[in-house]
Amino acid sequence: MKYLAPKTVEEATTLLAEHPGAKVFAGATDVIPQLKAGRPEPEALVDLKKISQATSVSDEGGHWSIGAATATAKLTANKALAAEFPGLVEAAGLIGSDQVQSRATLGGNLCNASPAADSVPAMIANGMRAVIAGPGGTRTVAVEDVPTGPGSTQLQPGEFVVSFELDHAPARTGDAYFRLIPRTEMDIAVVGAGARITLDDAGNVAAATIAIGAVAPTARRVPAAEAALVGNAINDQTLAAVAEAASAACDPIDDKRGTIAYRRQVAGVLARRAVVAAAERAAASTNGGN
Repeated sequence: MKYLAPKTVEEATTLLAEHPGAKVFAGATDVIPQLKAGRPEPEALVDLKKISQATSVSDEGGHWSIGAATATAKLTANKALAAEFPGLVEAAGLIGSDQVQSRATLGGNLCNASPAADSVPAMIANGMRAVIAGPGGTRTVAVEDVPTGPGSTQLQPGEFVVSFELDHAPARTGDAYFRLIPRTEMDIAVVGAGARITLDDAGNVAAATIAIGAVAPTARRVPAAEAALVGNAINDQTLAAVAEAASAACDPIDDKRGTIAYRRQVAGVLARRAVVAAAERAAASTNGGN
């Protein structure tokens, strides 16, 4: 098994064309345990950490550009990003231990395609887009469309995620992410829920996005919950509609970590909590560019 470390997107694309059986990794926090567990070794491992575009975070004016191979520790240390998108940054900070976060990435968390990935509901809630490079050039797709099922993505042979685009949020916008885990830390989500809320001047919901994870083959939005909020005040009635819609949107499995009924119930509870937290942050927002 070869180890390859390209320094540009073009070099990575060329190497992947030369080694059709190669596997790309951004942080290796998933691929190394998978290989140790007995997964077949690929012909080569292609490390994205040497590509500057894949490891940088920058404000491009209209949007943030976040490298897909940027360590999550770098994201949690970015005060400007955390101030504008605290829910997203908090979700990124839940991926593994402090040591793991020096390697773990949003790109890896997305492309590993675990239904329980912590960052994905928060990424979906914030409307993030994945910039994908491949033999045919680059293309941009919504984050929610990248995973197609547990362990599978829409990426074609030779393609990899280079970076993410994250538009600046409107004024009076806040986001949040909550999860339930059996332990106090370093565990896989039984259920996760992300929300982003924009308030109008009267305090009603002008826009809402809600996404749930670990309760279906992929993380998914909950349009019915969003519709229950938009144009309305956040109160017991609208929050009850959010919880009901989130529970109804679940398509979970029974396993030793939670039953179908339990996951549906928890999804409603967490979606409600995420909406409340996001709305509180929106109301308190002082960022004029948000």
